[in-house]
Amino acid sequence: MKRQKRFEELEKRPIHQDTFVKEWPEEGFVAMMGPNDPKPSVKVENGKIVEMDGKKLEDFDLIDLYIAKYGINIDNVEKVMNMDSTKIARMLVDPNVSRDEIIEITSALTPAKAEEIISKLDFGEMIMAVKKMRPRRKPDNQCHVTNTVDNPVQIAADAADAALRGFPEQETTTAVARYAPFNAISILIGAQTGRPGVLTQCSVEEATELQLGMRGFTAYAETISVYGTDRVFTDGDDTPWSKGFLASCYASRGLKMRFTSGAGSEVLMGYPEGKSMLYLEARCILLTKASGVQGLQNGAVSCIEIPGAVPNGIREVLGENLLCMMCDIECASGCDQAYSHSDMRRTERFIGQFIAGTDYINSGYSSTPNYDNTFAGSNTDAMDYDDMYVMERDLGQYYGIHPVKEETIIKARNKAAKALQAVFEDLGLPKITDEEVEAATYANTHDDMPKRDMVADMKAAQDMMDRGITAIDIIKALYNHGFKDVAEAILNLQKQKVVGDYLQTSSIFDKDWNVTSAVNDGNDYQGPGTGYRLYEDKEEWDRIKDLPFALDPEHLEL
Repeated sequence: MKRQKRFEELEKRPIHQDTFVKEWPEEGFVAMMGPNDPKPSVKVENGKIVEMDGKKLEDFDLIDLYIAKYGINIDNVEKVMNMDSTKIARMLVDPNVSRDEIIEITSALTPAKAEEIISKLDFGEMIMAVKKMRPRRKPDNQCHVTNTVDNPVQIAADAADAALRGFPEQETTTAVARYAPFNAISILIGAQTGRPGVLTQCSVEEATELQLGMRGFTAYAETISVYGTDRVFTDGDDTPWSKGFLASCYASRGLKMRFTSGAGSEVLMGYPEGKSMLYLEARCILLTKASGVQGLQNGAVSCIEIPGAVPNGIREVLGENLLCMMCDIECASGCDQAYSHSDMRRTERFIGQFIAGTDYINSGYSSTPNYDNTFAGSNTDAMDYDDMYVMERDLGQYYGIHPVKEETIIKARNKAAKALQAVFEDLGLPKITDEEVEAATYANTHDDMPKRDMVADMKAAQDMMDRGITAIDIIKALYNHGFKDVAEAILNLQKQKVVGDYLQTSSIFDKDWNVTSAVNDGNDYQGPGTGYRLYEDKEEWDRIKDLPFALDPEHLEL
């Protein structure tokens, strides 16, 4: 067939490298309100839910039982279930209705009712609702700090870099699991060098992750995954109860944690049971609430290509973020996994969360180029920093990061690398050379770093764990080598685990170790003139306005 030339050119555009799927409800390829989703219903007898969303108690699966017992305000559920879903959706958008009033309603929803309410909102209305329902007043951000060869010196330098740019939470992981202890202490030391009070985690297998936290190497965790169908849960040898138990293990040791879920995971694992992505995610969110966990990382996360392939998919993702907030829990709203070849779609992915503001707009902005991102790449990376600063400046909207002068970054990267060098020397770990310190100071990716003996590193990491090394040993090492401020910062972090104030919903530390959370700085948005506004926050706004590459009228030659 003879082709029309414009169609031929359009097919060469990056968007055509993405995958799109027509709706296929039987296999879960439907964003919301699928034909097999149950209708909202509830029945309470003797203070117990005996019917939920068309299913009787004797037919409840593990997730139904858990949600019915722990996740729904039974005293209010029958009243709320009789309310018109469109009316509740309008209340979410209406700035005259307070967040507290909405929470009284949304704490008593079944999964099907929650889905029905979200489905009444278009994308713009969801943005308005998120603006009000975010638990903490000021939005913020989280980043990935990784490299694909697990180079600890580069991790430390990149963590200091990211801390100075404004990220209050940082997450690393491993290319090789046995590197976990080194990666954990590297991001810890680097982040506290850049800005005391930054929270760090190392995303690995759950038993190891918990052990790293109990050693004092990490401050929080979020990769405790929950799912919307029994089959996916049991395939992973988990149940809602085991996840709840794991949550209590973290909390009892003073470690902040949140669960992880997201649309598309059940489809990816082959057990969506013919239900829509939003309905299954509603079950995950209510299960999280039922476990007493203060937060959830959701918004499709690593499964973003699945909702992104179907109609209404990106709308559904913002909707599941909103539903998380409606349950009054902290939301790290995804916007992390790379999913599109189109720059326009990449922007589409985070624009709703950015404009509305969420507790953590990204649950993983890549602080390194995606080439070095061990989480398989993020929707935005270090090469997008300047674009993001300009977007904040253009719109007067906070993204959780700000420009930093090059000389400031160089100084911090060098100090972080030297601090790690001192700790390795003190603890008898494989030598970090001056050449490595110099390279990490100026590196962009691991290609700019000298090669390390990875076998020796992995053996030493295991030996470090066998010797019972803890954060106290790291603090002593830093102090002994003159890094007293970094030692004090890590000591303060350990103290905060004993105090436990940062286990609250949406908690972060400022540079003076004050906790800011939904408890002491709750979202007070109720329309124009209320809530957090970047351009009214003089310190932050001045930093964002001061672009290093903006022309300064005082230095222009006329």
